[in-house]
Amino acid sequence: MKNNEKFKGIFTALLTPFTEEGKVDVTAIEQLVEYNIRKGISGFYVGGSTGEVFLLRPEERRIVYEICAMAAKGKCTLIAHIGDLSTEKAIEYAKLCEQLGYDAVSSVTPFYYKYSKEELVKYYLDIADAVDLPVLMYCIPALSGVAVGFDVFDRLLSDSRFLGVKFTGNDFFTFERLRKKYPDKILYNGYDEMFLCGMAMGADGAIGSTYNLMAEKFIAMRQLCEEGKYAQAREIQHEANEIIADLVENGNVNGALKYALTDLVGINMGICRKPLTDMPENWKMKFDRKYAGKFEKYYTCV
Repeated sequence: MKNNEKFKGIFTALLTPFTEEGKVDVTAIEQLVEYNIRKGISGFYVGGSTGEVFLLRPEERRIVYEICAMAAKGKCTLIAHIGDLSTEKAIEYAKLCEQLGYDAVSSVTPFYYKYSKEELVKYYLDIADAVDLPVLMYCIPALSGVAVGFDVFDRLLSDSRFLGVKFTGNDFFTFERLRKKYPDKILYNGYDEMFLCGMAMGADGAIGSTYNLMAEKFIAMRQLCEEGKYAQAREIQHEANEIIADLVENGNVNGALKYALTDLVGINMGICRKPLTDMPENWKMKFDRKYAGKFEKYYTCV
């Protein structure tokens, strides 16, 4: 795999903002992209879990891919999550993102039906056959219900067309085994609250949802880890995890992030797509009291 350096670093798993009418908010996407680029992120992971991808209509997914490409292409690395319940649809999105100039495509493991290992492998191989872009596996067993074994990782990562894995789990034993066998592949840590765990096991970087709000903390932690200053990095992880604990208090971290970005940063993100619900008023009041003035305003960085 050539030119892997551009895939290393901190990647924001981009939220999808909505207008009051429930449409994808193009202006807010542009502002959120700019806000994160100004902070120094390495790139974006577009259309993933954080982006409420499976609650979007096909035409809305295309809008998100297109707007992000226009706003960020040439400024940072772009990875498009193109996963779908249908291989055909996943390939359709992959081809679109290839045309839009994305640097790689990614897909969550096929879920809902109890697929065999052969079917999982074939799904990814079909995507790799369809586009001339590196493919990143996305494994998140807690949401997909699919725990990928080392043998499946092994079969795919041995193929030069596969960039690596977005590893959103806590099986750092498997993570370490993959790192040792595939030193040239890209391994991303997925759980923000376990960022340092992934870095200690040799992650090349991370893809996370809370980076929308506080990317600077993870950029700083990665730099400290590269300098071997893990004790100092751990202090920042403590700070980040205090915020994360409050964001996940009601279960809907996307909704909490959207509220924080709207109310405390100044980017109007709207609310989540149903059946996700808005944050309760008592949570909003508590979050405002605790974090007012703690996050950089959008207009201060443009």
